[in-house]
Amino acid sequence: MTEISTQQFDRRMLEALVCPQTRGVLKYDADAQELISVGAALAFPIRNGIPVMLIDEARALD
Repeated sequence: MTEISTQQFDRRMLEALVCPQTRGVLKYDADAQELISVGAALAFPIRNGIPVMLIDEARALD
């Protein structure tokens, strides 16, 4: 049986990360564990504390 990691996202990463599509600022959604790009209308997942900054992995915002 494998143990599920509950590693938290380091908010200091937000200073270095930008949206790969717009190069704009990202917002951290702690509840959904996502980084939100308002300009691109995309939400990038955070898995095991690591942001997945691939457009193909992002969720379109409503």
